[in-house]
Order: sequence, then structure tokens, then C-alpha cells
Amino acid sequence: MLRTALRNVLAHKARLIMTVLAVSLGVAFISGSLVFADSTTAAYRASMAKNYAGIAVTVDPKYPPGAPAGERTTVLDDALVAELAAVPGVTAARPTADGSATLAAKDGSPMRAGNAMGKLAAAYVPGPDGKDRRYPLTAGRAPRTDGEVALDRGTAAAGSYSLGDTVTLATDGPVLHMRLVGIVSSDDTRVTSGGTLAVFGKATAQKLFATPGHYTGIDVSAAPGTDRIELARRISALLPADRAEVTTATAKAARQSVFIDTKTSSYARLPMVFAVVSLFIGSFLIINTFTMLITRRSREIALLRAIGATRRQVVGSVLAEAALVGLVASATGFVLGLGVATALPGLLGTADDLLPRGPLVIGPAPVLASLAVGVGVTVLAAWLPSRRAARIAPVEAMRTAEQPPSTTVSRIRGAAGAVMLLAGGGLLISLSGAKDASDENLQTAMLGCGVLVTGLIVLAPLLAGPVIRLLGRLTARLGGVAGGLAKDNALRDPRRTAATAAALMISTALVSGLAVIDHSSSRALDSQAAAGLSADYVISTRNTTTAIDAAAVRRVAAVPGVATASAVADSTMTAGASARPVSGVDPKTVGAVMKLRFTSGSAEDLGPGRIAVSSSFARDNRVSTGGLIKASIGPGQGGPGRGDRERSYTVVGVYEDNPTAQDVLADRGDVQQHSYLRNSLQRILVATEHHGTAASRNLEKQLRGAVDNSPLLKVQNRAQLVQEQAGVAGDLITMVFGLLAIGVIISALGMVNTLAMSVSERTREIGVLRAIGMDRTGIRRMIRLESLTVAAYGTLLGLAAGLFGAWKISGLANGAVPQYAFALPWGTLALVVVLSLAVGAAAAALPARRAAALSPLQAVAES
Repeated sequence: MLRTALRNVLAHKARLIMTVLAVSLGVAFISGSLVFADSTTAAYRASMAKNYAGIAVTVDPKYPPGAPAGERTTVLDDALVAELAAVPGVTAARPTADGSATLAAKDGSPMRAGNAMGKLAAAYVPGPDGKDRRYPLTAGRAPRTDGEVALDRGTAAAGSYSLGDTVTLATDGPVLHMRLVGIVSSDDTRVTSGGTLAVFGKATAQKLFATPGHYTGIDVSAAPGTDRIELARRISALLPADRAEVTTATAKAARQSVFIDTKTSSYARLPMVFAVVSLFIGSFLIINTFTMLITRRSREIALLRAIGATRRQVVGSVLAEAALVGLVASATGFVLGLGVATALPGLLGTADDLLPRGPLVIGPAPVLASLAVGVGVTVLAAWLPSRRAARIAPVEAMRTAEQPPSTTVSRIRGAAGAVMLLAGGGLLISLSGAKDASDENLQTAMLGCGVLVTGLIVLAPLLAGPVIRLLGRLTARLGGVAGGLAKDNALRDPRRTAATAAALMISTALVSGLAVIDHSSSRALDSQAAAGLSADYVISTRNTTTAIDAAAVRRVAAVPGVATASAVADSTMTAGASARPVSGVDPKTVGAVMKLRFTSGSAEDLGPGRIAVSSSFARDNRVSTGGLIKASIGPGQGGPGRGDRERSYTVVGVYEDNPTAQDVLADRGDVQQHSYLRNSLQRILVATEHHGTAASRNLEKQLRGAVDNSPLLKVQNRAQLVQEQAGVAGDLITMVFGLLAIGVIISALGMVNTLAMSVSERTREIGVLRAIGMDRTGIRRMIRLESLTVAAYGTLLGLAAGLFGAWKISGLANGAVPQYAFALPWGTLALVVVLSLAVGAAAAALPARRAAALSPLQAVAES
């Protein structure tokens, strides 16, 4: 039986190649994702090893609880550096003065400003030889004065800077202009993966990131053979326990390893989604292929049964064929996966977050996963056809090669499909009253969609008759006799037709549903971006850890055409166990720049100790107008020092949720007092004299000039805010078109396979048609219309399932984004339909050509 299985694989290798390709796609994504994750992790760790090369332990400052970031002083000074250098076993103690700096390119545009962790700034600390080994110079000289800076090679090239140019940058608030005097190199992972690096003279860096004469850290190198743990104990004994701490480089590397593992695993999630979908869709191709092969080999199987083969041997033979196909698919998929792993860093990396490059790391996990998935999926998908083969009785098989399903089986299928369809629809309908996208509701939605699609798959053979008869009216008009024959061929075996259409149905359901959700969400986010905003322009920092220069507010207000410039201080307010964003505003001007709809109270009553809250904040914290709430403003959610900042606030108003106002409105002075940066501002909302008119390029240019074209700040009009929000759903768009591509490819493979085998089965029939006068054009038209009918059937069911699911899930999205409204992306849906029908037409090309090439006498003789 094993030899028989091998002969069958070799005899049908042309037909099984489509199955191999379908399974290979899923295996490629899985193995490629695993190899990519391992390779990226190894590249990060290799770079990280360079970061800590020669460092045994590090000394970092600790700050008094609740101390604002702008007023923190460290105890790390030159005296401590000298003291640590004298510790037995220490070979060198290198002080650091590190921070963050946002740079502008030579043309004034911010450089990689979206990379929050990659805007590095450091001090140039020369050793005894006058050189800093951490930042070796490749051109020019080291910065010495306050007006000088050095950049790493990548940053200088990206910003189009040359030695002698003036570099525009900002560390916090005011814009700085410095002369570029040197180019350095760096192996720091944050720089090599898309960040920027600015290097200042030691005294300049101390002023910017610490205080004069003090440092932000000390790196200690040890003599060979020195025990790092013991060295850390010696150094710790010299440090004030409440103001400094010591950590081994190994411990720091371990912490970064956790971050790296988390980051690389998140990168692999999207390819894994494609892998699961491709394998799921491909399983229907496998089932269909083996079912058709078994149907064609019914006489052969019957003969094997007649000469003594048992049912178990028949099942084993079919599964052995599947295992051989799976092995080939696993090997092919693994090779393709190496290509996927090579391409992913370029596809997933962005200008602000480049992924490190390194050699591919091929461990045992990708190899074993490829084998397990490729062989496992193929064997599991072939199990049902193998059971059907085992039930073939010798006499029945000799009598006919094709037996219609029994009425009992059809009834059971219909009942099971109807139950699943009603259950899936019921679960989705139960979400109609949902008010939020909680985990429980999301799980119900996913379960409902899965059960609904499964029900359609089970019912597909029974639905094929009425739907294809309806579609057949159109094909009969388009193709005449050929169209009528195409309809009859599609109806000849509803199970085969349904299995062929299933792949296209699943991909169409996924793509249409996600496309509707994406389109509706994008419109909602566009609406939300400007909701609650009366101002015409928003000048803002990129996060609450940076600030706008206080003098810039006065300059903005003085720009001709500006009616109101209202400054906002952003921070967080911790009430109970949760921290929510708070906006510190001026009660006198907030009404001119924000659209606030109060359900009770008013913004006019804001003041020290008096706040207004959003409806969701009021609901979650069970407060109302006139009530008191204990809370603290500032970073952190507890710990030492929070009690000193916690106070009672009076709620003077409740307003409808507003993204511009955020969750809490407070007096600006209250927020500034406890912000991450004390007395800082994060936004300026600008209302112009000609409110509501189109944005003026000249006014926007003047506003940018008023804030010194700071790379820290964004100057956006209402349209630009909406456009920025449109990019939020980028990953979903990528997934939609990725799933569409996978569905198109696998559906095409399935249709080619089915039509090719169908043509082979109907050789005599085609010969008779040719003998009675149908020309080759008519034969080709018949095969193409049959393929289009099957494609249209799968597309119709998929669209119905996808649109229904997206419609019922819209309640969850509306709970998360109040502006969400169900909207159909007609262009995308039309593209899905056109591509699906194009798949049907393209898949029929080769089978139709082969059928038309058969001569009448040869067809009758071969059959």
C-alpha cells in the first residue's frame, strides 16, 4: 500500500502541485516569521553587546519622590567619579550626561521625531588620550563650547549636514542653533535602528541634562577576572542609598532582552495572521483535491478492496499520499520562508524605526514548525476524503465512478449548517446593545463570526443549487448554449463546487468585513480628530515629557490674524487605581478654542482645586457636578510621594467626551505645578480672526516662525489633524490587502486544480460536444463561464457574511469611538468583486485551453 501511495503521488504530481503551493504559502509565513524573530533578536543582542562592551557595572541617580524632572539634581559628580575609579578592581570610571534631543534636517523638517526612544543626546567624555572611545570621531573634532555639536554619521547623512553647517535642535522648550564640528560613529542599537545622536561638550551636556558639574550616570569598567557582583557591592557601599544605585551590566542587558523579545514577537504577529488564514483557506483546496482524486480512482480503490485491502489500509494509503505531499510542501515552504524572513525587516521597518540587519538565524523551532504544520495540515485535511475512500464498496465502485450524496447526509448537513448559521447570527445580533469594545464583547464577536462562516461552509453545497441557477440565467444570456452547459457543470457536483468556492468565500468575507470596519473607523477617527476643537490651528509637543517655550505663546498671540492663543498644559490625573489625561486650561479663553458640551456645570467655574470631567470619567469614578474626588496630578500612579500631591478636587462640571479637552479639565496653574516638567506647556490652540476659512499657508508659516521652527513641535491645521489620524488604521489596511492577496492566490490555485481535473473527468463529454458541432471557442467559453459562476458564487456568499458581520460589530466600535457609523467602502468592495471574478477568469485559462485542444476522436478514445 505504501508503494501504491508513492505511485499515486508520482502519477498525479501535476494535480498535487497546486496543493503543495497552497500549503507552502502558510508554511512560508510561519517559518519566515520564526526565523525573522530569531534573526532580529540575535541582531539586537549583538548590537546590545557592543553597547555594554567593557562595562562591568553602572551607577544611576535616584531622585527624591515627586521631584519634577526639570528640578532634579544628582549626586554624581567628579569627586564621586574619582572615588569610584580608586575602588579595587576598577580600571576606569566614565561619567555620562545623556538625554534627548530632537533635531531638524537642513531643510527645517523634524528628523525622525516619531521615534521617542531614539532621539539620543550625550556628552563627549575624552579619556586620558583625549579621545572618547564610545563615540570615536570619523571627521572633524570634538565639541568644546556651548555652541558646538557633533552628530553620528547616519544622522548627518539623513539631515544633509556637513561640517561647518548650523544644526537646529531642541532638548526642551527653546530652540538651539549649534555649529557642526564633528562626525562620530556609534554602535548603540537605538541609533542604528533609526534614531538620531547629538554629542555635546561635557559642560554643555551637563547644563542641558543634569546640572553644572553633575552627571546622569557613571559607567565602571573592571579588570579581567573581577567578580561583578562583588564589585557592585563595593561600589554600593560608597553611594548614598537614597540618591544613587548600582546595577551590573549583565542585569541591564537582561532587562533589555525582555524588551527585545517583546518587540520582535510583536513584529511576527502580522505574518502569523497571514499564515493562519492561508492554511485555513488552503485546507479546503486539499480536501477538494483529494476528494476529486478519490472519485476518479474509485474503480482502482474498489479493485484494491476486492483483492484484500482493508479499510484501514485504504485510509492509510490516502493519508500516506497526503503526508508525502505535506513533506514536499514543508520543504518548499521553509525555503520560501527564508525569503520572507529576509524581506520582513524592510517591510516592517519604518523611517523612524529601522530594524537591525544581521545573518539569518535558523534554529530547530522553524524547521520543526514547518514540518508539523505542513504535514499536519495536509494529513488532517485529507482525513475526510480518506474516510470516504474507505467506505467505497467493491461492487458499487465497479458500477459507477460517482455516487451522489444520500438524502440523509444532505438533511444532516442542512440541519447542522442551519443551526450554526443561526447560532453565529444570534451571537452577533446579541451585540446590538453593546456599548463598549470589552474583551468579553470582542470574544463574542469573534466567536459569532467564526460560527457564521462555518455555517455557510457547511450549507454551501445546499445553497449552490438555487444560487447557481440564478446566476446561470446571466451566463446563459452571455454564453448561449455554452453558458447553459457551464451552469449545468457547476451544478453537477454541488459539494465540489462549494469546496472550490469556499476558499474565495472565506477570503472575501474576511476582506469585505475588515474593509468596512477600516473604512468606517477611518471616517470616525477623521471626525474625532477635529471633534471638540474650535481652534483653527494646534501647536503641540509630541509627548508630555517635552514643552513649549513659554515665550512662544506670546509670540504666537502677536502674529497678525490670530484672535486667540490659548495655552494648554497636559499631564495625567491619578484617581484611585487609574491615571487619565488632564488638560490644564485658562477658563477665560478655553471657550474660544474648544467645543465643550456640558451636561451640567460650566467651564467658567474652573479654578485652583476645581475641575470639570468628561462623561466617561464621571461614570467610571462615580462623581457628578458638586462632588469631591481625591486625586493627584503628575506622572506616576502611586508610590512614595504621591500622598503629598493628593488632594480633594471639586467637580464643577461634566461635559460630553471630547478628545481635545481629554478626560479632565483643570486650572492650568494646578497642572503646571505638578507636571512632568514644572510650569511647562504642551499645546497652544490658535483661533484666527477669519475663523472657519481655509488654512492660509502664509499664516501657518508665521506660526511656525513664532515657535522658531522647533523640531519638537507640530503646527497643524484642522485638515492636517484629520490626515494624521487617518494613518492610525495603517496596519488594518495592510492586513486587508494582504489577506486579499492570499485569498486570490489560493483561490486561483484551487480553481485551476478543480477545472483541470474536471476537464480530465469530462474528456468523453467534451469529445461528444466537439463531434456534434461545438467549436473550440465554445468549449473555452463553457469552461470560463463555469469558473466565473463558481467565483461569483463564492464572492456572493463571502460578501454576505463579511458585510453582516461588520454591520453587527459596528456597535462595539461605536462604544469605543462615539463618531463611528457603519459605512460601505464602495470602491474597495467593487475591487474585491472584480478581483474575485478576475481570479475565476484567469484560473480557467489553462484548463479551457487544454479542453479546446482535444480532438473529438482522441477524446473519445482516451476516455
